[in-house]
Amino acid sequence: MSGSVIRIERISSRSGGVEEPVVTSKGYQLADPAHGKHRHHAEHATYVKTLDEAVALIERGFSLRMGAKGKAPSLIAPKSLRIVRAS
Repeated sequence: MSGSVIRIERISSRSGGVEEPVVTSKGYQLADPAHGKHRHHAEHATYVKTLDEAVALIERGFSLRMGAKGKAPSLIAPKSLRIVRAS
């Protein structure tokens, strides 16, 4: 696919608002599938600064931490994400 990433969406958001990637002081937070059931632990987090970098990892199977106002952030699997690119 071509074009820079402008948005990453959760295909089926939880009720209560649109979920967006969580941005921390370190950047977007992703979880490496190589850590199995421990991938959600903070010490295994991978951080990137841009959505393009995040998508490169999502395409390799990384989960993305997403949240919405009033909802606790959670890891979302790649199959549940839609990548929106500029034309």
